[in-house]
Amino acid sequence: MNYFSSDFKLGILGGGQLGKMLLAETRKFDIQTYILDPSSEAPSQFGATKFFQGSLMDFDTVYDFGKKVNVLSIEIENVNLDALDKLEEEGLPVYPSPKTLRLIQNKGRQKDFYVENNIPTSTHKRFENLENLKSDLTSKAVEMPFVWKCAQFGYDGNGVKIVRSLADLENLPNVECIAEQMVPFKNELAVIVTRSVSGEVKTYPVVEMEFHPEANQVEYVICPARIESKVAQKAQEIALKVSKAFHHVGLLAVEMFQTEDDDILVNEVAPRPHNSGHYSIEASYTSQFENHLRAILDLPLGNTASKVAGIMVNLVGAEGYSGPVIYENISNIMAIDGVIPHIYGKRETRPFRKMGHVTIVNEDMVEARKIAEEVKNSIRVISDQSQ
Repeated sequence: MNYFSSDFKLGILGGGQLGKMLLAETRKFDIQTYILDPSSEAPSQFGATKFFQGSLMDFDTVYDFGKKVNVLSIEIENVNLDALDKLEEEGLPVYPSPKTLRLIQNKGRQKDFYVENNIPTSTHKRFENLENLKSDLTSKAVEMPFVWKCAQFGYDGNGVKIVRSLADLENLPNVECIAEQMVPFKNELAVIVTRSVSGEVKTYPVVEMEFHPEANQVEYVICPARIESKVAQKAQEIALKVSKAFHHVGLLAVEMFQTEDDDILVNEVAPRPHNSGHYSIEASYTSQFENHLRAILDLPLGNTASKVAGIMVNLVGAEGYSGPVIYENISNIMAIDGVIPHIYGKRETRPFRKMGHVTIVNEDMVEARKIAEEVKNSIRVISDQSQ
């Protein structure tokens, strides 16, 4: 099939910042791209060939959208899988498949999948709701501390809480959830695996993630991770095992813990472009977004190696500000060599909302990390409407 400068249409469910960055690659190759998103202010609306507003969870909306395109992919997991099943049954290529998404969409089912496939992960227990979890705490069947996660619809730190006392359970939703054993770890790592329709597989280098202690959001992504080569090799081998087990097509971001004993435990996965791979736009020979496109169209995969050290700094809304966004001091950081900002196109900021990221590229990792700190301390995502 001829994808370039043709009538071929690629459909993407979700029009957030991941879709926007993916569109940079479809525009580079002159591939028609249709986007479906519930928001009239979706960042992807301006870059798509056609933009459709509608619910990603509504069967008819997703099904009707799928009938307009030749290949369908996602930038968010929370989509109507029954509609994808029907589209796939009728011959539409859907990547990742609804079968893969079903295993990943529910975090409890995802954790069970790791156990069933002998993939190292932390001990967990599933609960139908919060009340059942509280009952197990009372009977000592679950012991504190542990990590509480809602089974579905969590994102960017939402739906995750460390529970050290009964008081920490207050105000949590009474929904399906899991309790995970706390893991003493040195580092949080990630490996992105790209797998094409015909089975070609490549991995990106292991990255190290530093998280905000309160929001549980990634503040820095550091590539390459500052770990021993034998640990990096183990992380990549486990990521490949996870990829093979899911048999996904496209990207799979595998988030992991490096324990105090240098074991690798899988935390969770995302079957799409991921925050941990944003550095690749500038620092890699082939960005994660281009390789996702190559994989789902069954084109040869690009070189995943890094050209230089890359560090990504997330730009999130500052606490105390909600309203029309202002990027304070952005011109100051743009004056620094090797600093490249990406603004996602969200007009309204609120505390901890992802509004953009900044990539720092440098041949010297130590210097790159130093500049990243300067960037983090300089730029603020605020509004003239403080709370």
